[in-house]
Amino acid sequence: MSKPLLLPVALLGALAASATAAGPLVEAAKKAEELAAAGNTVGAHDTIRDAFGNFAATLPFTIGKAVFVSAPPEGYGMYATRPDARFKAGEPLISYVEPVGLTWRGDPGALESQFTVDLELLDTKGTVLAEQKAFGSFAFKGSVRNQEVFAKLTLNLTGPPAGDYVLRYRFKDAASGAVAMSEQPFSIVP
Repeated sequence: MSKPLLLPVALLGALAASATAAGPLVEAAKKAEELAAAGNTVGAHDTIRDAFGNFAATLPFTIGKAVFVSAPPEGYGMYATRPDARFKAGEPLISYVEPVGLTWRGDPGALESQFTVDLELLDTKGTVLAEQKAFGSFAFKGSVRNQEVFAKLTLNLTGPPAGDYVLRYRFKDAASGAVAMSEQPFSIVP
């Protein structure tokens, strides 16, 4: 009978420890809840947004999501995932990619973030079949460290034989020099 009680006691201990060592996100969430309860919806929203932007600035540069989509995305998170990664010859490969941990430079109210994208086409053994430096370049300017950033990358392949491939995108954060990669396996079908 003591075993079922150990898990809740251990969980409560962990929660109590995390509450005593609350970080900026926990403090911001508490403040946002107070603002919302007082009827200050915009203040609550801005508090969470700014805290998340500050937190994201501490994260290493990486790729959070990279998926093939069936049509160009309309905006951040506004896409239809392609049901599979099988493409007919000549069909464009449209990728929706979300970088995480971008570096924002400048002063509040005049912030900027930039990244470039290189492309490599590989076979399934990792051999580079084609590459293009500076395949894409993206710049964002704003008054806050926006985290809803994405890249739409469209690759038009001409003449590849049917088979299995890997599309590798190499993202480089212009401000920090950090590099992150995404790899998307796909097939060209007859």
